[in-house]
Amino acid sequence: MSTAPDIRKALLAAIPSLRAFAISLCGNADKADDLVQETLVTAWSHIGSFTEGTNMPAWLFTILRNQFYSQYRRRRREVEDPEGEMAGQLASLPEQHGHMDMLDFRSALQQLPADQREAIILVGASGLSYEDAASICGCAIGTMKSRVNRARNRLAELLSLDASKPQLVDTKWRSVGHQPTTATVALAE
Repeated sequence: MSTAPDIRKALLAAIPSLRAFAISLCGNADKADDLVQETLVTAWSHIGSFTEGTNMPAWLFTILRNQFYSQYRRRRREVEDPEGEMAGQLASLPEQHGHMDMLDFRSALQQLPADQREAIILVGASGLSYEDAASICGCAIGTMKSRVNRARNRLAELLSLDASKPQLVDTKWRSVGHQPTTATVALAE
């Protein structure tokens, strides 16, 4: 099979068998025809990797099968959204606001007394327990809880936030994989 006409004949001769196999996989003649066409395009574009003297139909069946399973895996991850409702819910907030919010938070954090700032950073931002933070600062657990509470309330006041609302962490951002800022973690706990 060293000449292009021989290869072309072998490809054309395999089409009925490929189509039958594709229909058995897809269960739909239109999808099967598309799959066979993709298989032939892939085979033709990679004809240099075909080893002469081997079984051309087996090579084509392998390509078809791999194409089918690749499409199957891709379809499993896709969601039908003909009206664009789900796509309309996806949003990416501009990063400028987050940067400005972080600058505001840093400024407000600097306005806290040193003991409250230390407490909120240890418990709210670093995630230490009250016990561990109290041990680090050399104070009682109740004192640490009081400092953290006063720091949260003062930050909320300085940032014009309602400290009584627990929904300060943006759950939409978390669901798309973004990490909440130090400010939202410190105030939300």
